[in-house]
Amino acid sequence: MSKIRVLFVCLGNICRSPAAEGIFLKKIDAKNFNRNFQVDSAGTGNWHVGQLPDARMRQVSLTRGYELTSRARQFTAEDFENFDLIVAMDNSNYANICKLSNNPEHLKKVTMMTSYCLKHKLTEVPDPYFGGEQGFHHVIDILEDATESLLSSLIIKHKLEG
Repeated sequence: MSKIRVLFVCLGNICRSPAAEGIFLKKIDAKNFNRNFQVDSAGTGNWHVGQLPDARMRQVSLTRGYELTSRARQFTAEDFENFDLIVAMDNSNYANICKLSNNPEHLKKVTMMTSYCLKHKLTEVPDPYFGGEQGFHHVIDILEDATESLLSSLIIKHKLEG
């Protein structure tokens, strides 16, 4: 079976999407599904290409048991071919992703992170960049909720066994 390829996308790829990537990777590792997934993150903008995630997000993530080591990259039209599921953090990210393709098959791959939330009733994952430490904790709370549900739905959909 080929790997399920999941891409998390936010604005700059230094806060929300690398956190989602790190949290999701830890969850698939804990359930012994590493061999079943390819996971990455990207940003719709190019401001931070090559940089590690924001130091505040890395620090808060570490306190919660997640190590974020990916380097920022920009989302490209090729990502539609390279990934099975493209998960946007907010409505602006969603719209910017969709502008890169008018192929209906590509657009079916794009979804919102909050659509997987079970505990949080939100339409977007808020950007913590301009806020304080509590905003980063709040984002991780949301992402833990959403990634758990996302993983469960993919396990069921693809009939995976750990």
